[in-house]
Amino acid sequence: MTQKESAAGICKDYALPLTPDQYIKEITPMYREKWLQAKPLPGANRLIKHLHKHGVPFSLASNSLREYIDAKISLQRGWKEYFSVIIGSDQVKSGKPSPYLFEEAAKRMGVDAPQCLVIEDSLVGVKAANAAKMKVVAVPPHGETDCASLADSVLHSLLEFQPELWGLPPFEDWVDNALPIEPMHLSGVSVSGSVWEISENGTLTLPDQVFGFYFGWAEVDMQKSFKVVVSIGWDHCSCISKRKFHICIIDGNNDHLSDQQIQLLLVGYLRGSNSKDPTSMNVEEVLEEYKSIASASLDLPMFVHHACEPLFPEASSEDSFGYDEKE
Repeated sequence: MTQKESAAGICKDYALPLTPDQYIKEITPMYREKWLQAKPLPGANRLIKHLHKHGVPFSLASNSLREYIDAKISLQRGWKEYFSVIIGSDQVKSGKPSPYLFEEAAKRMGVDAPQCLVIEDSLVGVKAANAAKMKVVAVPPHGETDCASLADSVLHSLLEFQPELWGLPPFEDWVDNALPIEPMHLSGVSVSGSVWEISENGTLTLPDQVFGFYFGWAEVDMQKSFKVVVSIGWDHCSCISKRKFHICIIDGNNDHLSDQQIQLLLVGYLRGSNSKDPTSMNVEEVLEEYKSIASASLDLPMFVHHACEPLFPEASSEDSFGYDEKE
């Protein structure tokens, strides 16, 4: 929704003693504080830099007000300069799911709407892309499953995106079957080789779009360090879906991980995870298959230099389950 629509709905649903405008005035300073802490989803910086490098025009079209978009991206290096067009819902007749945002973005880029590809993370955005007669790839959070029936393609993560399928230049950063990523620092308690996502005050700190097969290092009880392959997926056995991390030590067995406090530093992503869902397969077999790829990759310069980093930096220690990204 646009801000005014959501504010009106919240005031009504919760019977707040405020008008929508009063609510917006109260809540906006809180939003602004949080925006400064927001991080790009995995693969976002990679895709933006790739398109810019190859001279592919691309725009940012959001239901947020233009002023708020500028505030949200102000700390993301290069974003304001890389986008050919940036447009908010206050600059068109109405926001998503109407097509006007995307149509105006295409117009300002000087291209026909049907020649555009939209990458979206919300159902309302997918509907807007359809209304604009654009192709759309959805990379939704776990709860937005309705995107599947309306999008041309649905991915778990931007790291799965293959530009060449859409007539765009392919990525050139794969090293055999491994992809260097911005490091992710995670922490939790291991139970029989698996780590369950832990919430802090009821809030999960890891984006839903962190999904698939990764590799890096694990540190157990701040003493021993191991090379590991990790699958990140969802467990649907209970009435509430929970994120599950399955860990496989590359040079040894998983006995070291049982009922231990564990920190993870993930530095690489493995090709093929987009076709292999960790939630619907024999994870142990696939992790064994990927061990040799991960082991060889972790000895390469673009990965091994991360080995000297602390696995769980002080900056992230305030969260039970931290998520940190670095250039």
